[in-house]
Amino acid sequence: MHPSLKITRFPLNTLTRKSFMSLITLGINHKTAPLELRERLAFTPQSLPEALLSLKKLKHIEEASILSTCNRTEIYCVTSEDNDQAIIQWFSQFHGLDENKIKEHLYIHDHEETVRHAMEVACGLDSMILGEPQIAGQMKDAYALANENGTIGQLLGKLYQRAFAVSKQVRTDTDIGSSPVSVAFAAVSLAKQIFGDLTKTTVLLVGAGETIELTTRHLHAQGVKNIIIANRSVERAQKLADEFDGEAISLQHIGTHLHRCDIVIASTASPLPIIGKGTVERALKQRKREPIFMVDLAVPRDIEPEVNELDDIYLYSVDDLQSVIEENMENRQQAAQQAHEIIDTQVTHFLDWQRSLGAVDVIAQIRQHTENISNDVLNKAKKQLAAGQNADEVLDYLAHTLTNKFLHQPSTHLRQASQDDRDDILDLAQNLFLKNAADNAQKTEDK
Repeated sequence: MHPSLKITRFPLNTLTRKSFMSLITLGINHKTAPLELRERLAFTPQSLPEALLSLKKLKHIEEASILSTCNRTEIYCVTSEDNDQAIIQWFSQFHGLDENKIKEHLYIHDHEETVRHAMEVACGLDSMILGEPQIAGQMKDAYALANENGTIGQLLGKLYQRAFAVSKQVRTDTDIGSSPVSVAFAAVSLAKQIFGDLTKTTVLLVGAGETIELTTRHLHAQGVKNIIIANRSVERAQKLADEFDGEAISLQHIGTHLHRCDIVIASTASPLPIIGKGTVERALKQRKREPIFMVDLAVPRDIEPEVNELDDIYLYSVDDLQSVIEENMENRQQAAQQAHEIIDTQVTHFLDWQRSLGAVDVIAQIRQHTENISNDVLNKAKKQLAAGQNADEVLDYLAHTLTNKFLHQPSTHLRQASQDDRDDILDLAQNLFLKNAADNAQKTEDK
């Protein structure tokens, strides 16, 4: 096993007395693997059903699900045996890669750490952007697909449901998602503060790179319908505009359309400003001094700094937003601490629930055993009554026999425990069988 693999084992003897079903997570993410490898180890939507069924067929795998996004690929399994190596081998073979080349990028969590990790992922605590909410929806998709393909059961299903509940609780009880921590999100959030309702605004986006694409998605999520994308390559601008029913123009035509725009957000790699003071002045005249909110996310700047001298212009640079982002990141870090405290509690609740499954099995066995005894003695008592035996004698027989049969085996073990000086067993028996009896007797006296 490669030394960099993080593996934490859960003490099996602390759980049920029956065969223990263990949770395991194996995966890579943006922290452990470069983009090139993450791309090769990702599952396409088309390949996921086949992958799930293939994974479920591995020896000792009882349940399985796969979470695959641009930043992570994680395999969640319920297994009755320690078979990490078999899962690693399957993972590498499914993608046609040498397992020795991917081991150094893998992390593995067993049981308790899997429970904790799933909750942290659902809450956005393990994301590239701390507290981002999209991952919870992606986890719900992974759960739904596994459920649809019949590869998920009681334990993994419970883990997903608990993770979703924790994610909701963290977002309700902490401020982890309330403060923008990316320049794109910060720009849109600032625009929303100024305009309130963005649905009736017209937005000009200058550039067509990753930042502008992310900004466009945030604007679309806010209900913005009028989007103009200006780029040196009109074809690239058109491709992005088509996705959001927007309009594409060249950089040279910005001056022609600027007067239509309430919001301008720019992010290109141009070495010189694209929007000058004169262009903005002319647009303001056409707008009859209606204000324009402008955000320049580029370095070097896309908008001449002198534009900020104009009345009715609200111009923010990337540095202006950065101070907001740093402050908000501190807020998210504090909220993340609160989230971890919530998760600690929920991990304990989940493990307690699983331990209780052992009690359910034992209780069912005891109940079945006592019912068998009761039915046998009751049938004999009925036969005695049918034969004309005195009813009082039959009732005495019934009560006496049931008592003896119920207590025979426990009495034998308790006598042996006493001989072996096992006071712990005697104390446990007293708590199980006599505590309630004493309490009931006390209540009777009180009445």
